[in-house]
Amino acid sequence: MKKKVVTALLTGVMACSLALAGCSKGASDQEAADEVAALIDTIYVQTRTENTDKQCAQAKAAWDALTDAQKELVEGEEADPDYFGRDTGDASKDDPRNQDDIGENEILVVSFGTSFNDSRVSDIKGIEDAIQAANPDWSVRRAFTAQVIINHVQARDEEFIDNMDQALERAVTNGVKNLVVQPTHLMHGAEYDELMEALENYQDQFETVKVAEPLLGEVGTDATVINADKEAVAKALTRAAVADAGYDSLDSAKEDGVAFVFMGHGTYHTAKVSYTQMQSQMKALGYDNVFIGTVEGDPEDTSCEAVIDAVEQAGYKKVILRPFMVVAGDHANNDMAGEEEDSWLSMFKASGSFDSVDVQIVGLGSIEEIQKLYVEHTAEVMND
Repeated sequence: MKKKVVTALLTGVMACSLALAGCSKGASDQEAADEVAALIDTIYVQTRTENTDKQCAQAKAAWDALTDAQKELVEGEEADPDYFGRDTGDASKDDPRNQDDIGENEILVVSFGTSFNDSRVSDIKGIEDAIQAANPDWSVRRAFTAQVIINHVQARDEEFIDNMDQALERAVTNGVKNLVVQPTHLMHGAEYDELMEALENYQDQFETVKVAEPLLGEVGTDATVINADKEAVAKALTRAAVADAGYDSLDSAKEDGVAFVFMGHGTYHTAKVSYTQMQSQMKALGYDNVFIGTVEGDPEDTSCEAVIDAVEQAGYKKVILRPFMVVAGDHANNDMAGEEEDSWLSMFKASGSFDSVDVQIVGLGSIEEIQKLYVEHTAEVMND
């Protein structure tokens, strides 16, 4: 039904889109590209409005009307040729989980989201599928907190994903009585806080509302605080990285001079101590050749420069980079493994301190042990 809506919107905006894209006489290639960039920037926003559906359809129709040469010229505040042009996998393999007929019991799995189709399927859908399999009598539905990603996927792939308000309105309309919210967020950070704020407006719409723990559980007060969740994540992530690197154990990788660097996002939220706690957890487990870093470099000792220095000082000559993120999306593909000189891959290589630097672009959400941990968190709050 929603694809028919998009088709109608596309038809309605095609004429103006063609003109915007430079198909009218006299428009230069750059002018045509600039008009499309402006349309993309219009939907690269965190707020959904009554015009969002039309704007998404208009941006894609205008892009499709460009020549290949014009598409390469698209450059805006947020727009670039990759916005519509990058191949991130088959969106049809995903399930937006926006169906009605929910029933009285719903588990709403809330994620930040990603526009990388393959990662959305393996990481986010992987978690959702595991939770659904463990709770066959409940309906599992999806919400993303990043409207910029929802708009991107909708415009490019005609896949409609609910934001928090849409998902909660859907639950109310469907007569859901018991709502369990399972965040896929790593920690009790800014995204988790926003989720809780959105949920406050709907608390009295359900008979029961329960919110499960994010992946790493409670934050704790200082860098020394570790818990069973952090230990489980540390073991699962390290085991997966070691196996993907072709080693039979972390010790054998260490003997071969290999260090594993797990790159998280980083945050200015007080929950940033979670990254330092994870480094403490690695040390407590005896994982001396495992290092935690962050894109944002906050905490400071998790910056790329600081991690390069730590690995170098420890004497390791081979480095394997892997995301410490639930989803291997934009940050993993660009900030970690990108070709730009400020990517972690480029910076580790440019340091000249290592014989080899390799990457594993795999999200936490695709690891079966991590999926089981989310299932356990959901079960804990349901049985509370």
